[in-house]
Amino acid sequence: MGVLIVSFGIWGIADMFKGFGQSTLAKIGHTEISTEQFRQVYTDRLQQIGRQFGRPLTSDQARAFGLDRQVLQQMVAEAALDEDARRLGLGQSEEAVKKMILDDPNFKNPNGAFDPVRFTQTLRQYGFTEQRYVAEQRRVSLRRQIANTVSAGLEPPKVMLEAANRFANEQRTIEYVKLDAAQAGTIDPPSPEALASYFDDHKTQFRAPEYRKISFVVVTPDEIAKWSNISDEDAKKVFEQRRDKFGTPERREISQIVFPSAEEAQAARTKIDAGTSFDELAKERGLTAGDVNLGMVAKSDIIDPTVANAAFSLKPDEVSQPAQGKFGVALVKVGKIEPGVEPNYEAVAPAIKRDIAVERARQAVQGLHDKMEDERGGGASVIDAAKKLGLTAVTIEAVDRSGRSPDGKPVAGIPTGLDVVSPAFASDVGVDNDPLQLGGGYVWFDVLSITPTRERNIDEVKDQVETRWRDEQIASRLKTKATDLVQKMDQGGKFADEAAASGLKLETSAPFKRDAKVAGVPDTAVEAAFRTPKDAAGQAQGLGSQGLGGGEAIVFRVTDVTVPPLDLASEDTKKLKETLQRGLTDEQIAQYVTKLESEIGTTVNESAVAVATGAASSNN
Repeated sequence: MGVLIVSFGIWGIADMFKGFGQSTLAKIGHTEISTEQFRQVYTDRLQQIGRQFGRPLTSDQARAFGLDRQVLQQMVAEAALDEDARRLGLGQSEEAVKKMILDDPNFKNPNGAFDPVRFTQTLRQYGFTEQRYVAEQRRVSLRRQIANTVSAGLEPPKVMLEAANRFANEQRTIEYVKLDAAQAGTIDPPSPEALASYFDDHKTQFRAPEYRKISFVVVTPDEIAKWSNISDEDAKKVFEQRRDKFGTPERREISQIVFPSAEEAQAARTKIDAGTSFDELAKERGLTAGDVNLGMVAKSDIIDPTVANAAFSLKPDEVSQPAQGKFGVALVKVGKIEPGVEPNYEAVAPAIKRDIAVERARQAVQGLHDKMEDERGGGASVIDAAKKLGLTAVTIEAVDRSGRSPDGKPVAGIPTGLDVVSPAFASDVGVDNDPLQLGGGYVWFDVLSITPTRERNIDEVKDQVETRWRDEQIASRLKTKATDLVQKMDQGGKFADEAAASGLKLETSAPFKRDAKVAGVPDTAVEAAFRTPKDAAGQAQGLGSQGLGGGEAIVFRVTDVTVPPLDLASEDTKKLKETLQRGLTDEQIAQYVTKLESEIGTTVNESAVAVATGAASSNN
């Protein structure tokens, strides 16, 4: 909803435990952050990242990435800035806030105008009242005022630009050989005793995860639109209203000369009739091609209707009679003409019907939300409530925290961008869960049953155990061979001779940067090349069948290192400067916020954070 997100970097938050109510998660000065506020922001961010990854992110994964800390730090920082704005006496006029809202594209209709109905519906979907939303927009504006003041005038020094340029644009070339499983020799199958011993040492890697059976129902404009039937009559009305947007208008190459009076324009027209060209006439008046050429334009692109009508009534290479326009009397010439393409209803009808269905569905979502909540409040399960309301509930028989089924594949049936797995693992059987938000709508879910995690016996995973054991054997042998080859080169051996003696093919890469994907060279070798001095040798491992590094080993020598000079006028350097400036700005604001938190006083209820993020359930 337009809440300002500032990448503040990392700063500390004092963890103190005193005077908290059940619903209070943090206090910053006189401002409280409720557990429900934090839970909502945290869930929204989980779903956002899930859409970026293309699969749900579990609560455990989110905590491993530090998402819970990031969200908490952001909310605390925003609250600290709000306190600072009050302390400084900053304000924002009603007119300025009104303009922010009217200009927000989220609240505009297809014609680009502010839509009060859409504004009201959007606020309701996100749980905002108009007064609360206006207040939030005012706080956002005041935070920006403080942030812009704190960071004003910051610029990265040249030495920083040079270092960043080297890091980003340094290129290296390597010659290399690949050692694969063939160089590892024959790996005899492990004895039953060796395999059992390996399994006992790595049991946790083969443990069966916890699975949950869940059901859910999705009520979003997109989902409801799938069930809608839009008539051709309704679609054709919209087609006629937007005909210009569906077709391609005729475009013409137009030039014009504007005269201060009709007499001068008529005299110029007489010269053209006598054989003077339009270009010659422009030169006589001291005009360049840029002064008279309007380019290839559609009729609607020409501001002056008189000039537009004159231009689009001519044939190619014709010059108009004097036309009295808004800015003077003009002579207009037409060059090339690109015919327009008339819109075809049949071609655009599916898209129009889809748009109409989604727009109508937006209005139906809130009604279904209220009915679904009534059914849930009466004790109905998600499946029963969905059936009564004519909705389709989806049941996932078994899913682990990573979103996979027992066969190891991602579960099917979960819409892209929806993270129902994380909330399900933070819940329990029989719990009446709050609906999740998705795509302007809602998702209700139930946990139907739980299959606890357990240790597998070796017979269940024998093939996996043997594959991992074999990969480790191959990786160990290849690493030893690679180390021997690097040592020979360090002692003065020539790479070509050593490669030939081992029956290996010596290859040379094209120059690459540190973030490049080099054909035939694994990322591990690219990274290692940038840790290795010029003319020195190094090694890296690729990935085996289980990602254990048993697939291949790479031995390389860095043959060339080049760093392009810093060109302050280049577009790349300008973008680099902008990136560094954003980083300096973030750091400056982070330091300011840290100081604010210390002065104002910040306390965090870690137990409430654990409950809101699902950590408490995991620990239990």
